[in-house]
Amino acid sequence: MKVFRVKTVAALVVLAAAVIGATGPGHNVPPAQVRGWLDWRGPDQNGTSQEKGLPDTWKLGGVNDLWHINISGGGTPVIANGRLFALGYRGEGPDLQEVIFCANAETGKVLWEHTFNDFLSDITYERYAIGSPTIDPETGNVFVLTTAGIFSSYTPAGKLVWQHPMMEEFGRLTFTNGRNGGPTIEDDLVIVRGITSNWGSDGAAMDRLYAFDKKAGKLVWVCSPGAPPKDNVFARPYFVNRNGKRLFYTGTGDGSIICGNARTGAVLWRFPLSMGGFNASLIGHGDTVIGIHADENLDSSEVGRMIAIKQDAVPKPVEPGQTGPPLLGASAEVWRNKLASISSSPVIVGDRIYEVIKTGVLCCVNANTGEIIWRHKLGPDELHASPLYADGKLYIPIQNGSFYILKPGETDAEELCKVQLEGRAIGAPAVWNGKVYVFTTSKLYCFGKKGNNPGLPAPVPAEMRPKPGKTVALQVLPAEVLLHPGEKATVTIRGIDANGFPTESYDPAKAKWAKFIPPTAKVRSEMNASFNANGEIVAANDIGTSAGAFEANIDGLKGYVRGRVLPALPLHEDFESTPITVAHATEAGVKFAYPPLPWIGARFKFEVREIDGNKVLAKTLDNIFFQRATVFIGTPDAKNYTAEADLMADGDSRTMSTVGLVNQRYFITLEGNAQELMVCSNQERLRQTVPFKWDAKAWYHLKTRVDVKPDGSGVIRAKAWKKGEAEPTAWTIEVPHKHAHANGSPGLFGFAPQSLFRVYIDNIDVTPNKK
Repeated sequence: MKVFRVKTVAALVVLAAAVIGATGPGHNVPPAQVRGWLDWRGPDQNGTSQEKGLPDTWKLGGVNDLWHINISGGGTPVIANGRLFALGYRGEGPDLQEVIFCANAETGKVLWEHTFNDFLSDITYERYAIGSPTIDPETGNVFVLTTAGIFSSYTPAGKLVWQHPMMEEFGRLTFTNGRNGGPTIEDDLVIVRGITSNWGSDGAAMDRLYAFDKKAGKLVWVCSPGAPPKDNVFARPYFVNRNGKRLFYTGTGDGSIICGNARTGAVLWRFPLSMGGFNASLIGHGDTVIGIHADENLDSSEVGRMIAIKQDAVPKPVEPGQTGPPLLGASAEVWRNKLASISSSPVIVGDRIYEVIKTGVLCCVNANTGEIIWRHKLGPDELHASPLYADGKLYIPIQNGSFYILKPGETDAEELCKVQLEGRAIGAPAVWNGKVYVFTTSKLYCFGKKGNNPGLPAPVPAEMRPKPGKTVALQVLPAEVLLHPGEKATVTIRGIDANGFPTESYDPAKAKWAKFIPPTAKVRSEMNASFNANGEIVAANDIGTSAGAFEANIDGLKGYVRGRVLPALPLHEDFESTPITVAHATEAGVKFAYPPLPWIGARFKFEVREIDGNKVLAKTLDNIFFQRATVFIGTPDAKNYTAEADLMADGDSRTMSTVGLVNQRYFITLEGNAQELMVCSNQERLRQTVPFKWDAKAWYHLKTRVDVKPDGSGVIRAKAWKKGEAEPTAWTIEVPHKHAHANGSPGLFGFAPQSLFRVYIDNIDVTPNKK
């Protein structure tokens, strides 16, 4: 079965867009065919609407109360063409599932839905669906990113267009807070973000943005904007045309604000300012972008800051040895104040900013100076939910479930209505056609006027975009392929100008293709593939793993594609053919080898070492942030297989590490401290154990399989025994799961608590299940 994915390397994208110049007269983007509240921040990117005639009061079961749906959520619903789309969740324990659903926006009648399991995550409590779908204004297609990282595109009728398991394809990580934001449409692109630990040059864990072709699902660029992250961020990028370029501004997981090229992902500058992640979305005002955070500032001991930065700020000269994008100096800052918000984003109306800070206070701020004009207490605290401004009113959910309608004035806000909703309110409201929609962790509510609202704003003319200039580089799509031996993939080539705008199409058969190794590559590896006369990339028939990149050259114009070759089942790896030649940076006299390059999430977390005359995979101890590591060694569509390996852990009388396998999106591990064999997909949702006494510094064999029935239920089975002893007849543990994971990449897992003791893995085998 053919499997191919699309992605790129940030460094190569920067190379393709390194020349920056002016462009000619503008041209229109494709006209919007769909109207409504299409994404989390609304049509003006800042939580405001131009609609009139909206409700100023609401009573549950009474005036203006229209309908509710009994489903939990933590994000914002979106509305288009009479339909509402939302991401929620329902169920308990191992049967909790996220749900993307479509409902009649007028009546609340559910028209279709799709459900998703949580898997391989560390999400705690009911911190699900902290994100929003997005609607494409051109096609009406709906995009959604689940908490576990399934990124999907659906037609308005609910038919799947394409899907990417971001965890298994790009190494996307999950975190206890569960938040994931929402996709963003930018012309022909749809952009999502997350902290990922991928392969090759993208192996280091970084807060990254991924831009896909919205119709075909091909990844166009990857943006790695800064330093190692301190938090996972779900801020929405803010887009603007500046100086012939299409730019985006956003906060990042390393506590910075960045400016990037929206067509290529190239970062133009970075402004570090916070000791934590920058989670609130930015807003634009004149020549500035304005944001807010709630952590300690880098340049003072104060906690929290609202700040305005020049959009056209000029970076400082790059210092010798400096890596990453250019940095801004202090002169880029226009003003600041001492307000603090965790992730609730501001709205702006004229020269007034409205923000609910983390202490539950609504603040009115002068957007030109940062002066705090007035404060109005609403609740004990605020977390994620952002205000919405429309028709002269502010609609504000508070985390404790209070919902306010207020009329802001010169010196304070007048409270028009307060409603106590069921559950916590952590998602921003949406408004369209005379109705306001708000999600809580118990219900989705709708209030306002029945029928059509004459106060809808007129359609906004299509925004002008710069006309493309001279072609300066090539862009190969898909920018990355994943193939099994003997498979092939078709690529297309288009030119891009100095600002990254597409210019013209090229015939891939006329390109000169050559294998390419980036100058910074630590592993000088080549993909075992070639291009045929039709310009198709063809993987060799040899069984084995490989990864690398190719350079396309047409009349001196260059573009790049990288890819991996992974064998179909069965898989086997014993590391004996791996040359161990790399001198260890932190252990004198020790040599190692990097793990197989095509494996997702392996780099920096594992290395190949020689132990007692055998070459084995060993957990690294250099970085405490990598004390827990998941590695994917196959493709996400794999299913119905048995995974087994030899495992060993170090430890002492007080602490012992954990080691195991991933089978079809289940962790199956030998727990060192607990002396247990565990099956887990989420610690709080699906976790079952049986006692299993095992010793440190001794090899054990673990064998696992997952069986799924036609009704979707399944059983996860595992057995473990000391290496050299006879295999037990019975399974050591068998765990039923009503909503079993139907597929998933095989993988490896290691946990070295506080990076004290290693784990080791050898003789990995993944084979199709025998009936």
